[in-house]
Amino acid sequence: MIETVRDGIIAAIKGSGNIVQATVDTITQTLTTTFKDTGKVGTSVTDAIADVASGAIRGAAQVGVDLAQAAKGVMLGVLRGTKEAGTAALDTIRHTAHVAIRDTAEVGGDVGAAATGLVAGAIEGAKELGVSAEHAAAAAADGALKAAGGVGSRAVDTVRKAVTKPINGVKVVLKEPEMAVSKN
Repeated sequence: MIETVRDGIIAAIKGSGNIVQATVDTITQTLTTTFKDTGKVGTSVTDAIADVASGAIRGAAQVGVDLAQAAKGVMLGVLRGTKEAGTAALDTIRHTAHVAIRDTAEVGGDVGAAATGLVAGAIEGAKELGVSAEHAAAAAADGALKAAGGVGSRAVDTVRKAVTKPINGVKVVLKEPEMAVSKN
């Protein structure tokens, strides 16, 4: 699924030029189809989210587009594709941010820009899901910081700086900054 999403993202971005919308549409369609065709539930949902987020980040990096825009599209696409609500939505946001930051680091992308985009997408998606924008932003920042912790102290510093600035008018409150320490 990762390659399919990557190729879809590349084609959609080249075709439309609108990074966010191309990413949202590709991911939403992929997840909707996947869940409808297979009736996936439980842990396979998290696997599907990881696959589409990985594919999207890799496709965006391959085309060389703004990863903040791509990451925002990843978050919105996952939220629309999974249509989770309540606590599940926050878990989905956290997981999506974690995978996207991990993959951004793997492809040598700007983790700060990706983190900003993920938080912006979580804030916008929260409104659609009826979840608090502040809680959604904190969940995205938490997932991003935990992933950065696996990359190294520079990634943690970069992500922390990116997500502690107000994003779309929402101040991100980091819940567990002590959890985001480098494992290096």
